[in-house]
Amino acid sequence: MLYVPYDMESRTLRANGYRVLCLCHLGLSQLDRAEEYINEAEKLEPTIASAFLKFKVYLQKKDNTAATSQVKAMLSCLDFTTDFLLLAAHEATACHSLPVAIASFSHILDFYSAGKSIPTSEVVIFRTLIELLSQDRNSDSDILKIVKRAYARMCELGPKAFFGNGEVGRRERNWFSVSAWNSGVRTGKEKKYDLCAEFFRLASEFYSVVTDEETEGNTVMVCQSLILAVSSIIADEKYKNVTLMETEVKQAIAMLARVQKIITSTVGENDNLIATIGHDLFFSYTWCAYDLYGRLDGMGPQQLLLIKQLASSKGSNPDHLLQIGLDAAQGPRSNHEVASLALNACLSALLAAPLPDYTTVALILRKLISLGTIRLGDTCDDSVMELYKQAYRIMVGLKEGEYPVEEAKWLSMTAWNRAAVPVRVGHIDTAKRWMSMGLELARMVPGMETYKSCMEEFVAGFGEKIDGQGETTRSSGKLVS
Repeated sequence: MLYVPYDMESRTLRANGYRVLCLCHLGLSQLDRAEEYINEAEKLEPTIASAFLKFKVYLQKKDNTAATSQVKAMLSCLDFTTDFLLLAAHEATACHSLPVAIASFSHILDFYSAGKSIPTSEVVIFRTLIELLSQDRNSDSDILKIVKRAYARMCELGPKAFFGNGEVGRRERNWFSVSAWNSGVRTGKEKKYDLCAEFFRLASEFYSVVTDEETEGNTVMVCQSLILAVSSIIADEKYKNVTLMETEVKQAIAMLARVQKIITSTVGENDNLIATIGHDLFFSYTWCAYDLYGRLDGMGPQQLLLIKQLASSKGSNPDHLLQIGLDAAQGPRSNHEVASLALNACLSALLAAPLPDYTTVALILRKLISLGTIRLGDTCDDSVMELYKQAYRIMVGLKEGEYPVEEAKWLSMTAWNRAAVPVRVGHIDTAKRWMSMGLELARMVPGMETYKSCMEEFVAGFGEKIDGQGETTRSSGKLVS
């Protein structure tokens, strides 16, 4: 350097000399001296080579802020090429400088959007950037932005152009699908339900992509992703104690409509698909759809169809039917027709079991009787009477205490009390039916001996009174004649 002239013609030669000295001191880990020499080189010749070496110095000094700023400075160099940006991104990755690597790869993506030609495929840059972001547990929002951006580019370019051809394209498609799915699972566990819903929605989109020689996407994973996305939307609503707007409700219903379309399109394979999805997830689909339909006017018939589909599916779980039935029986968005259907289906399933759970059976019978009373009034409706008779038939032959005693007492007392109104209005036959039902049930219940004696005494007295009134009426008739 001592023998290089200081004239204008020698500026390039002197700049090259400073850059060589910078490299030498970098190799010796004398970073401050290296920075001094590259600053001198940049004053003489502000080229991309000088800017890149300065970037390397900042990386070695672990000054991520300065290195990130230097990446932007590189972009403004007149002789800039994307090769230097790719090199900077890989250098930062090798040095484990995640913020710098992420910034570098993000700038590279901007060049793809601008139509610049870059030797590395765009899908690889997206994948690398997502992998880098995944190393930071607090970068879920940033990951979501990149995944959304990748999906938008795929839609813009087409799956073949974005992912690639053949087996390579399928592997890339599967990687993005699984990555979005895993991010959804992770954020769901962390109760970040808003992010979770978006990740699962994007997973469904990637799983539905068709690559070479495929006729359809992964329908099972599409269904699972959509169901979990809507479940997360509802979970987020409850977690944040807010209410979904009507537009959000309709968007969620549209996602579930895709699930329903897939299920109904697999003619003859419906139960196989449901079994593959999993009965728990299929219940989640049914429950979410039922909940969302209840928020819109005129959707009662759709709710009923949902529960019929759930009840008729192979391997339907009585616990699921019970939960739907209880939810439908109460609350501001109740649907008594759905509740009756679900509870009756649950009751049938429980009674068909080798060892029925009579506590749950009793709960269902009580709820069905209450529903019948609400819908039809406290009258001798045949359907309500049939429920009491069904309860009586269930108790016949059971061991003492096998049917919950308190529930059996409730059945007996409510059946007996239902005779009160018919007695007052003179509907004698109706009153007799209810009193007889109450008495028969009381005879099945241990501990109701006193009640049973009083009932029998009242029935006998009531019969004598009715017979006496009948005799008086007949006598009056004879006198008149």
